[in-house]
Parts: sequence; structure tokens; C-alpha cells
Amino acid sequence: MKLKVKNLNWMAGRPVAFLHEDTAKRINVFANDRLEIVKPKKVYAIVDIFSKVVKKNEIGISLELGKILKLKTGSNVEIKTSEISNATFLIRKKLSGKKLSQSELEFLISEIVHNNLSEAEIAYFTAAEKLRGMSKEEIINLTRAMVKTGVKLKFKGKFVVDKHCIGGIAGNRTTPLVVSICASQGLIFPKTSSRAITSAAGTADVIETLAKVELSIDEIKKVVKKTSACLAWGGSLGLAPSDDKIIRVERLLNLDIEAQLLASIMSKKIAAGAKYLLIDIPYGRGAKVPNLKKAKSLGKKFFKIAREFGLNLHIVYTDGSLPIGHGFGPVLEMLDILKVLRNEIDAPQDLRDKSIFLASEIFKMCKIKNPRKLAENALISGEAYQKFKEIVNAQNGSNNFERRVANLRLGRIRRTIYSKKSGRIKRVGNHEINSICRILGTPETATAGLKLHKKTGVVKKSDPLMTLYTESRNKLDDAIKFIKKNNPIIIA
Repeated sequence: MKLKVKNLNWMAGRPVAFLHEDTAKRINVFANDRLEIVKPKKVYAIVDIFSKVVKKNEIGISLELGKILKLKTGSNVEIKTSEISNATFLIRKKLSGKKLSQSELEFLISEIVHNNLSEAEIAYFTAAEKLRGMSKEEIINLTRAMVKTGVKLKFKGKFVVDKHCIGGIAGNRTTPLVVSICASQGLIFPKTSSRAITSAAGTADVIETLAKVELSIDEIKKVVKKTSACLAWGGSLGLAPSDDKIIRVERLLNLDIEAQLLASIMSKKIAAGAKYLLIDIPYGRGAKVPNLKKAKSLGKKFFKIAREFGLNLHIVYTDGSLPIGHGFGPVLEMLDILKVLRNEIDAPQDLRDKSIFLASEIFKMCKIKNPRKLAENALISGEAYQKFKEIVNAQNGSNNFERRVANLRLGRIRRTIYSKKSGRIKRVGNHEINSICRILGTPETATAGLKLHKKTGVVKKSDPLMTLYTESRNKLDDAIKFIKKNNPIIIA
């Protein structure tokens, strides 16, 4: 059937085709079915039925689908129903506990990339990974498949470096600081980061408060050539594109899957062209990894993958028992970053110390002398701050850094939570802090979040513990209910 394209420019979060009810009946498709759009190359989309927006002879296309098709409104396309993908049989195979071969994983990942699997089917695949686990061979083949289905970057320079933290720690926004420190000293640091999965904010969410993060491959190359670094969202680049579709499902299910974590991190770093990679594995109560033994077990798996792909890898195991920084949520975390870069008195010392440590470990990998002193001096001298401004301005295409910083604001609805008794802080829960922020609206609402006034030591009755920020009174009420029920700060 031929239909006329109607570009709706609606962000649906995935490629969606909108049909009139009569059209859907004629071709016997229903909401959430798959549709094949015939072009020189097949494109798949999820069906939604919206008779008030599209006519019988039209197909409305979401913003995401429009970017793939690149067709003007009024253009004609051929559509037909999509048969059930053979990948569903592979998902059933994995659910039954059997191993998937390299060719099977490559086909399954290819079907995810080309939108020929629904979110429900992807959810079953992630559940199979979680429930049945994956062998070393499967994880390596999954990594290879994810790299193969995306674009690959290549940068000139002896020291092309990258870093990654496996996440789970509230705050911990070291990446912009480490990138700025290292790039200010001559290293090439093309950093692509993710958005939040289960945390208050991802690095891309935080950088987006000041800079454009959805950059094309050509824009990335231009920014890196100009500044030696970038701070971009990896999802806009097509690096291991299946990963972003899987991450969206993981986020909906609030799942952390070890096999997927390994393949996700390594595939993107390999595709991004890194030669030297530092991985930070925080461990401790409230972290993704509960103890050092399990952290080192995970580290061994990273090393096995790195050897397979010839990547120079170094792993650090850090204390993940407490949130890092003062603020949690996109704008609050950016304010912490700026304080560290500006050497302000009230800058979070734990964020500063960890950033210096990670930068010095990268310098060590590159055989650079006096790594710790070099990292500290980059901050103290203001070189790192200057580099950060250069990166932000380059990604925005204009020298508007100061104006953007001046426009940073926090949620208009605020509430401070006070201690109900005197005592010593025994624990601050990472998971609980992240959960409160998500309830308040992060990361979608950049101005929302939580500021901790104290994380350790003695408190007196009526001392402020945290301040909540949001744009919704209902969300504030829900966050306060959560705090009363879950007690994120234990005082004894």
C-alpha cells in the first residue's frame, strides 16, 4: 500500500508510524505492531493509530522515524506488514538457558538496531541475560556484534584516552573534570557518555545544561580537532546503536545486567576509537558492586574483553559507599563541577579528590611524569577550567559560556529536610538518593534534584540534612513520602 508522508516532528522516543484507523484495518495491523516501510533499504517502525492527526491516505512519522527516512511531507512510501522476526526464536532459546552463537547474536543485535524488535521483545532478551547469564564467549561476541552494527571513530594522536565509571553512585560527576584536566595537558579525549539509566543524571544530562550534546560524527571530529576533547551524548552518534535501545528498556525495568554492562561499555569505547581506557568500579554498600572481591571479579571480565580487542585497559576500584558531591540532578551536579573548576572554597572536596586521582591514573597509563602533581596543577592554575569553557563553546558553536552559566537555575518548588535528632550519620544511601531525585523529576527536569548538606559526622537536632528541588508540588509530596518511608540518611 502506498501512503503519503506527513512529518509530525513529535518526539516519541523511538521510530513510530501513525496510521488512520481505517488504514490500519485494511492492512490488519494494530497499535504496537511492526510496520515495514519500503525504501531503497527496509525501515521498520512501531504502529500507533491516531485518526485525528492523519488521513486515510497518510502515514504520520515521528521525529525519530523522520531522521531515518529523510523524506518531505507529501512524499509517497510503500508500506506493508512486518513478519515476526526470527530473532524472537533466539530470545526464546536464550530464555531456555541455551547459549547463542556469534552469528545468532549478530542477527539479534542487527534486528534491534533496525527496529524490527519491539520493546517487549527487547525486554525479554534483557530478562534472559539477567536470568540465564552469559558465558565469556557470549559476552565477547555480544560486544563484537554491538561494535559491528554501528559506526567507528578514529582519531590521530599517540594518546587517545577514555574513561568510564560503571555507575550506581549518586553524584560522582568526575567525567567533565577528568576530561578537562587531561585535555588541558595535551591528551586527546573524545568522551561520549550516556544519559541516566537509574541514577539522578548521566554525564550527558549534566553537560546538556550548558552545551549541545547531540553532535554528529563530523561535529565531534571538528570539536576534538579544535579542543582535543568533547563531552557528547553517545546515543546521537550511532556508536553501538543497539545499546541505546537496550538501555531504554533497562531503564523502564530498572535493571542492571552484568553481561549487558560489560558489552555496553566496551563496545562503545572500542567504537569511539580509544587506545587507553580507564574504568572506575566503585564498590560498597549501596553501590552496584557490594564488595572488593566482586569488584575484582568484574574487573577480570573487563580485562578479558579488552585483550580480545587489543585495548590498553587499566581498572581502579574505588569507595562507593557514599554519594559524591553536594548536588544530585543535572543542574545541581553542574554547579558542583563549576565550583571544583573555579577552585571555590565550598567546592565538594570528595569530587575534586576523586577527579584528580582518576586523571593522574590516566597520566600514569600514558607514562607521563609526576601525574598527581600535573592533575592538581591543571585545576589550581585554571587550565582545566579554561579547557572546559573551550569544549562547551565549541559544542555550542558560539562563545556563550558565561551567559549559559548565568542562566542556570534550580527548581522553583523547594523543601529542606531537617534532622529529627542529634547523633552521628551512619549511612547515606546511594540508591535512596537516586530514587528521591527520580521522583522529583530528574533527569528530564534538569532543574530538579537534591542537595545534601552533610554526609558524614555529627549532626544536631534541627540541622538541615537535604534540600529538595522540583517544578511539581505533587512530585515534592511523593518525594517526602518516600523519605519518610525509606529514611535515606541513618543517624544514630
